[in-house]
Amino acid sequence: MELAIGFLIAFAIAVTGVGAGTITAPILVIFLHVPLPLAVGTALVYSAIVKLIVVPIQMWRKQVNYRAVGYMLLGGLPGVIIGVWLFRSVVQRGHESILYAALGSIIVITSGWHLYRTFRKNKALHAERNHPKWLGVLMLPIGAEVGFSSSGAGALGTIALLGLTTLSASQIVGTDLAFGLCLSLVGGGLHLLSQNLDAVLLAKLLAGGFFGAIAGSALAPKLPNQKLRLVLTAWLLMIGMQFCYQAVHSHTDAQSKEKHLASTAVVQPALLQPLKITKQ
Repeated sequence: MELAIGFLIAFAIAVTGVGAGTITAPILVIFLHVPLPLAVGTALVYSAIVKLIVVPIQMWRKQVNYRAVGYMLLGGLPGVIIGVWLFRSVVQRGHESILYAALGSIIVITSGWHLYRTFRKNKALHAERNHPKWLGVLMLPIGAEVGFSSSGAGALGTIALLGLTTLSASQIVGTDLAFGLCLSLVGGGLHLLSQNLDAVLLAKLLAGGFFGAIAGSALAPKLPNQKLRLVLTAWLLMIGMQFCYQAVHSHTDAQSKEKHLASTAVVQPALLQPLKITKQ
């Protein structure tokens, strides 16, 4: 099962270009019932290894703008460290509803953006102004989102590059992938140190993912990748909304348990008090 899922994730990434972090964590939670904290850490490391294969090809094709990557990392690297620290704090307190809300909302945003780009593909999305220095500021919360939920760098980084640079479409893809690789390496390493990772599961995913990446890369030119991307994005949108619902449901259940425990704590001492017998 894990080998097949690893194969399908890598195949989908190779064919559609949808981010590894966005796909992997939800699939691990839904189909393999992996606890969300382990799913986030495993997804980040898996994403980093997949991008280690893809990014050198982008670099060889001269599709990476190193100046833009440098500006992005000025905010992105501190952001991913902050995100992992917040992740640890939430996990230690047992507030998994926050993790579901963060992951669900970012999946909804990124899926919505992919759908927008699909239907607006014939219209210019480029900004006429070139302000790459602002990338560092915008990448701080994006880096934090990646460290916290394993997803977000792809679509949100693309939006920032479109709005603040005059890079070509191929350069935006390559630059964003290089940026995502750096964040995944740092974030995945920190999660690995925190043991928020299932090493056995990761090995099985990568074993299947290797063949999935090869098959997807070979078949990508022959498949209707735009249609496949549309179907996958629509599915991810539904998954994101499901995660948001799960976050609200978990939060409501936690509040109900707290109220029940509070009421029990008030009633029990009253029952344990000794009876006082008054003399007539």
